[in-house]
Amino acid sequence: MEKIFRPSPNSFKNTFCVFNEIFLDSIEGLQPQFQSKAGSSYYYTETGMYRLSNHWGRLANSKWRLEPMEPESTSKTKLGYATWDSFYPDNALDELYYLEADYTKKTVNYQHRNNPNYDGKAILRTSFETTKKIKQIRNLFNLDSWAKYFEYEDLDILRKEIIDELIFSTKTLEEIKRKIALENQ
Repeated sequence: MEKIFRPSPNSFKNTFCVFNEIFLDSIEGLQPQFQSKAGSSYYYTETGMYRLSNHWGRLANSKWRLEPMEPESTSKTKLGYATWDSFYPDNALDELYYLEADYTKKTVNYQHRNNPNYDGKAILRTSFETTKKIKQIRNLFNLDSWAKYFEYEDLDILRKEIIDELIFSTKTLEEIKRKIALENQ
């Protein structure tokens, strides 16, 4: 009989984690150790957790994100896996998060400072500050109306310049735009 690993009841409170989407057959033959009231199923192993769910993001007092497969599956219910060492502490007060932009896909995401890939270059921010910067960067990626106030040859280069400043400095968006406008006069 296989020993069932069970984390302590409060193991996941106030945590941040990035799960990687995997194929549903990965849990074939496994029984869920926990089912949430919202319908998510949790499968615990000695090395990590599988989560089968149709919702990701903010969960009660935790932030769990799913990195989709390439190509992304069409099902609304997705299976994610995360190792136990990829759950990091979360709170509203500490500067725990940094931003990463994908200029090809025109997306931005946040990562935790305890992520082994963090190189110390991006500015760390609180949850609130991170959310504000994400909204600004998404607007820069998805809208063009803001660019009419600038002289530029390539909008993507201008976008990258502004977004990089938002990620790697403590300057406000207004300060960055003002600086670029003055340089282009």
